[in-house]
Amino acid sequence: MKPVWKYILIAFFTSLVLGYLVYSLWYFSGTDKENVCHKLEIIFNDGDKAQLINQQDVARILEENNLNPVGKTIKYISTENIEVALHKNPMIKTVECYKTPSGVVFIKLQQRCPKLRVVGLGSYYIDTDRKPMPVSQNYAAYVPVVSGNVTVTMASGIIFDFVTFLEKNTFWNAQIEQINVRDDKKIELVPRVGDGIILLGTFDNYEKKLEKLHKLYVNGFNTIGWNRYKLIDLEYKDQVVCNKTGIIVKTPIVTDSIEKKDSIIARKL
Repeated sequence: MKPVWKYILIAFFTSLVLGYLVYSLWYFSGTDKENVCHKLEIIFNDGDKAQLINQQDVARILEENNLNPVGKTIKYISTENIEVALHKNPMIKTVECYKTPSGVVFIKLQQRCPKLRVVGLGSYYIDTDRKPMPVSQNYAAYVPVVSGNVTVTMASGIIFDFVTFLEKNTFWNAQIEQINVRDDKKIELVPRVGDGIILLGTFDNYEKKLEKLHKLYVNGFNTIGWNRYKLIDLEYKDQVVCNKTGIIVKTPIVTDSIEKKDSIIARKL
């Protein structure tokens, strides 16, 4: 075969292939646009533990904004409008919406993740990005509670850091249930068990304060029980002052036994 015919055949078959591809794209894209959405899939990320919003809530938002895609022609469904509407919900961090030629619309959501809850000057969550978010009307996140005279700046700052410290410590994460900020800005910790209060004082050196209390838990309270005391004060250097009445006396009784006295100082912890 002469080379010229060889090139003519190659050009001919190439034109056929390209023509078929162009026709296929035109035909199938036109067909897809006439498809009707027959299913809506709402998917939450696997890492979302707190169900502050559910599939029914998402569907309701779409209905209220006339954005429910089911029954609508694919080409008339605006995924961008759906994303904008859902982004307005304060419980949602990210949202991605896309449609398929088969007539299914997918919505993938990531919820905001509460870190702690404030119940004091206001009622709200602080999320893992240190931003305040409203409390859900239908669902509650199991997170540490911060009460009292606490501001948003405190909650998203030093208290956020303190809660992170508690979370990373197996012992204290299991022990501390609530953090209270008194009017004098001193910090009280409420244990999960018993009626006693731990007076942390300020957040200065809180790691060392809790470390000395942990030693007292291990070396003393394991023997006599720590929940017999109403107040455990960590404000004193190298000391833990415990009192059954809930009031720290100005001159606590110093003793080697913590069984017989109402007020004690545990030294050199």
